[in-house]
Amino acid sequence: MNDRRIPYAPAEGWVTLGLVTLMCVVLALAIDDARWVLGRAEYLDLLVVTAIGGVLCGFIGPKVGWGRWLTYLIGSIFAALLVPLLTSLVKYPAGRSLHDLYVATADSVVQAWFDLTVRNLSATPQYLHHIFIFGMLVWATSMFAAYAVFGHHRPLNAVIVLGVFLLGNMAFTDNDQLPYLVVFSVVSLFLLIRSHVFDEQSEWMRRRIGDPASISSVYLRGGTVFIGVAVVASAVLTQTAASAPLAGAFGGVQDGLLSMSRSIQRYLPTGGSSRPIGLTFGSNTQVSQVWQTDQGVALTITRNPADKTPYYWRAVAYDQIDAKGWSVSQTALTDRPTDASLFGGLADDVDPKTRHTVNFTVTSDGYRGSTIVSPETPVSVNQATKLQTIGTGRFALLERDGGAGPYTVSAMVPVLGNDPGEFNDSALRQASTAYPDDIKALYLQKPGPDMLGPNALKLEAKIVSMAASDNPYDIARAAVKELQSSDFHYAVDIRDVSCEALSVVECFATYKKGFCQYYAATMAVILRHEGIPTRIAEGFLPGTMDATGSTERIQFNNAHAWVEVFFPGYGWVTFDPTSAEVARLAPLPSGPPAASAKPRASGSAGPAASRFLAGERDPGPSGSVSGSTRSNLGPLLVVGLLLLMVVAVVAFLAWRRGPRGPTSADGAYGTVTRIASRFGFGPRPAETVYEYATSLGQILPDARPELQMVARAKVESTYARQLLGEERLASLRAAQRRLRVSLLRLAFRRKERRHRR
Repeated sequence: MNDRRIPYAPAEGWVTLGLVTLMCVVLALAIDDARWVLGRAEYLDLLVVTAIGGVLCGFIGPKVGWGRWLTYLIGSIFAALLVPLLTSLVKYPAGRSLHDLYVATADSVVQAWFDLTVRNLSATPQYLHHIFIFGMLVWATSMFAAYAVFGHHRPLNAVIVLGVFLLGNMAFTDNDQLPYLVVFSVVSLFLLIRSHVFDEQSEWMRRRIGDPASISSVYLRGGTVFIGVAVVASAVLTQTAASAPLAGAFGGVQDGLLSMSRSIQRYLPTGGSSRPIGLTFGSNTQVSQVWQTDQGVALTITRNPADKTPYYWRAVAYDQIDAKGWSVSQTALTDRPTDASLFGGLADDVDPKTRHTVNFTVTSDGYRGSTIVSPETPVSVNQATKLQTIGTGRFALLERDGGAGPYTVSAMVPVLGNDPGEFNDSALRQASTAYPDDIKALYLQKPGPDMLGPNALKLEAKIVSMAASDNPYDIARAAVKELQSSDFHYAVDIRDVSCEALSVVECFATYKKGFCQYYAATMAVILRHEGIPTRIAEGFLPGTMDATGSTERIQFNNAHAWVEVFFPGYGWVTFDPTSAEVARLAPLPSGPPAASAKPRASGSAGPAASRFLAGERDPGPSGSVSGSTRSNLGPLLVVGLLLLMVVAVVAFLAWRRGPRGPTSADGAYGTVTRIASRFGFGPRPAETVYEYATSLGQILPDARPELQMVARAKVESTYARQLLGEERLASLRAAQRRLRVSLLRLAFRRKERRHRR
């Protein structure tokens, strides 16, 4: 008789392979739909190919006799060869040589690692490394799912792992991904039914019970009806339910998760329709292409009703500005007890002669962060706090030290007026430019060419030419005027522009649209390039006052970024260059006429590089003030290898010792079949217990007595319903422990494995 069956056709059927492939492709399409990398839908189109590649590796491995780890190893090699090529084709869609394609992906991965670890930047302009990681993740997940079905015959493992990734993707995106979940659920149910049919048929063949084919139609018909009813009922429930799936996935997120998400933000991809975990302020900010807030109330502030000043509520001040974000350099952390002076003796302590004290109480409504907000300079808090400062005591961040409930803050704010010592245009225009050394070191880092491109330099030249003089205050005013002009447009979603290879500043100068972070970064970098000390602040815009003027409610969509410029004798002064429809900064009084303002020389529109004095220290490419030396990694590698060896020895001893629970015949036999199956020596569908133990004994003669003991106990316990005595169980336990080690030798029996298949 002519056998037309394909040699390696799966015993589970080609339909099973199709179902596994469809599940993995659905996961890939769902991740692609979220547009995780820079909001570009086309950047993750390769995930469908990587999903299919992973499924093929996980399917072919067990069919040619490879064990689990050998299958994963070979699949990983193929992934390492193919995924980098697919990744670099995103950058070079027209194609390049293989060498250029590999180099493009490798260079992006290395540069991203260098930016985030060696240079310690708040973000990296690289993006191919994110595409590469997603590709490898989908490949590995698909390969695991396929091997779980065709190697271990455990389809539930595949469904669970793929389902967790799918639900996780849904939880982190605002896109409607319900269709993907429906398709995945239907396919997974069919897969489980087919796998159950296959297991039942194998059992009937092994026990020689009737016709195994007769069971297939019964299960498939009943399963199809069940799936149809479940899908229809779910669709009806979804249409009538008041809540959307996973809409409250982040409800009640605690401070710890918010802080953790902030700390790892710079390692994550930007863009896409990602659902924000929550608003919090931390020591680094990665600028994305979407500004996401909501209408909920974040804070309620009780204040003096006689004070009508619209305050900017600052949470963090950043000194380091990178191409894709900003951060706080190494800080000094100081514990301050209740009502203690916060800045006494520190550099950012202010002169009380030019300021007055305001007191207010802050109640956290929806805002879950521990950061304390305050206008200008906080002086004291009625709770224990942790103050983070940089340099000689420049403000970075102030947090509650485990306190809860409302907190009351005393802060020093400028006195606006035309009298001597008060804040006004004329006074700031006449301020000294003899900056303290720590101000120059921290807030005058020279922006590199990766931050100021040709369009940003043109914008800087225009701002400088608009300034009435070369005075820092006039240049800052000119920057605000230009950025608030009609040439620039406020937009909370700029995923339609191509800024992959551009810094935040160059992107904004090129496309002239963005949100507050783009405005603030552009002004700060240009002022620094002009030799004017500037830092970026984040917090909240002024909120909405009630009728009495004693309560101010601040919504989440009041979250904002602005700049602060240092003027000797006056300290940090707030400037908000964001569009006039957003900025709410009160204007300063004009003050008495200045004695003389030095006009700007004609044609002097270039950057004021000469403002950096000769011999002044260049803080380096990372913007860090303190120098760093490359440590010797040799001892660390040796220690790491020793720890790895210790862990391996402990793991082996624990493995050899075996399970610590009660021993049973079923458990011992399950241990044998489970370990042997992982190396490609699982029992055949029609093979009895004794036949299987005999065949393994031929491959491992030294383990033959233990195998026969386990097989005899399994048959007597399962089929003869005998109860094993304590002595017999002790012997069985010892045999099980020895077999856990002996069966490991099956990994080296490739020839016998192919013969058995």
